[in-house]
Amino acid sequence: MALRTLSTFPSLPRRLTRREPNLTVFYRTPAVPILCKSIANSETPVLVSERDGFAAAAPTPGERFLENQRAHEAKKVVKREIKKEKKKKKIKEEIVRKVVDTSVSCCYGCGAPLQTSEVDSPGFVDLITYDLKKKHHQLRTILCGRCQLLSHGHMITAVGGNGGYPGGKQFVSADELREKLSHLRHEKALIVKLVDIVDFNGSFLARVRDLVGANPIILVITKIDLLPKGTDMNCIGDWVVEMTTRKKLNVLSVHLTSSKSLDGVSGVASEIQKEKKGRDVYILGAANVGKSAFINALLKTMAERDPVAAAAQKYKPIQSAVPGTTLGPIQINAFLGGEKLYDTPGVHLHHRQAAVVHSDDLPALAPQNRLRGQSFDISTLPTQLSSSPKGEESLNGYTFFWGGLVRIDILKALPETCITFYGPKALDILVVPTKTATDFYQKEVGVLLKPPSGKDQMQEWKGLQSHRLLQIEIIDAKRPASDVAISGLGWISIEPIRRTRGTEPRDLNDSEHQIRLCVSVPKPVEVFLRPTLPIGASGAEWYQYRDLTDEEEEVRPKWHF
Repeated sequence: MALRTLSTFPSLPRRLTRREPNLTVFYRTPAVPILCKSIANSETPVLVSERDGFAAAAPTPGERFLENQRAHEAKKVVKREIKKEKKKKKIKEEIVRKVVDTSVSCCYGCGAPLQTSEVDSPGFVDLITYDLKKKHHQLRTILCGRCQLLSHGHMITAVGGNGGYPGGKQFVSADELREKLSHLRHEKALIVKLVDIVDFNGSFLARVRDLVGANPIILVITKIDLLPKGTDMNCIGDWVVEMTTRKKLNVLSVHLTSSKSLDGVSGVASEIQKEKKGRDVYILGAANVGKSAFINALLKTMAERDPVAAAAQKYKPIQSAVPGTTLGPIQINAFLGGEKLYDTPGVHLHHRQAAVVHSDDLPALAPQNRLRGQSFDISTLPTQLSSSPKGEESLNGYTFFWGGLVRIDILKALPETCITFYGPKALDILVVPTKTATDFYQKEVGVLLKPPSGKDQMQEWKGLQSHRLLQIEIIDAKRPASDVAISGLGWISIEPIRRTRGTEPRDLNDSEHQIRLCVSVPKPVEVFLRPTLPIGASGAEWYQYRDLTDEEEEVRPKWHF
């Protein structure tokens, strides 16, 4: 008869309650017997079941100790993880509380904290009004003194430092305004990014991901009502998407809008309702791109169906032509679900013209009506300016001044080359021979060439210190070659051979496939060379849509109008 120890079985009987034949008992410890039952002619051990009168073996003190130790270690690990999560959450809350402190009452027009000590600073309100509003819990209904002046057309700046503007009380630096947006990287939010179509390159904020992190973005193009009559929005929408794709900025959708006529705003409202998914919504963009005007248009559109948005219209952010009107995040209760809408301070960019122009001249940089291009070719120049031999007339050897802010020297052009300026009407365009251009500028800057204007502005003016040589390749003489965009001002369309009705452009010689210009601007201002914006009725005639692959079509953002 063979006996086998059942030491590998997990459940062993502890003690015998009655005798069994052919049963041998082995003890591992005095308290835990190891039982084994043998069966004749069988080498298979059989566990004694509970129905035979036995119960499960209790764990030993050593096993209980090990089990307690493992449970204690697991509990310590869980506590450490919970502590880490609480620490991360606390850091995020501190960042948000630092930037958007709802306990501090702010002016509903500009977002500046209310104060009663400095009259010239943003957020100032007289002490009697402050105490009265505080007594009745109405501090959130106060409009500060600066905003009241801005609403009446006064140009009072409040931003100093890098990209700041002379004039007024320099209350906060551009870097401090940017710091107020740093918390967006740590929040779950929906970003509505605004870009000015008149200053597309200068206001685009190509590094917006540094501010908003991985949050989804809706791209909104503003001020399309300023484009010339007859412009095909299909061409504009495709052009914007192409430019956005080149900048490698992934967006949910692109919307062409006008805050003045409300065109396209309802589409943005629908997209926000669809994509916010419980997240707060932040309106983001460069300074003076039209954020406050867009928010007012958005609230007006949403108020037709949303009573919360209708109530929010009573206290709207202030609008003005001064870059840096909004000085802090302005919270707006605009959604039935409880999510917040925030108007944020504009991101100040030192490479725009507004960064170098005096506050008194800022209105001259903002177009108020539809753009009408001013075109120049050799046939439109005054006869007294022409110095080229007969039969060789072209724009070579001429200089164009766009106010006192831009100088363009034509180094090489075709006889039929035409350049067209698109920008604010307040800036005059003057043409002189290049050989006398330097003396002309020194004599007439601040007089005929404005801005700058006034003695104070002239004392601070440093001139056109930045020079950029541009070589524009002519690929197709039937289409404009390129746009030269001046950051913060407008753009210049370069047409190799001016289009006239009923005529076809001639074939070009081998030496006629290039146009050379020298563009001079104030030192911080940037100059961009880009594909021509297809505006006007002629834009739809020459604009070419690019053939897309199935993969490109799938990932390419859709545009709406």
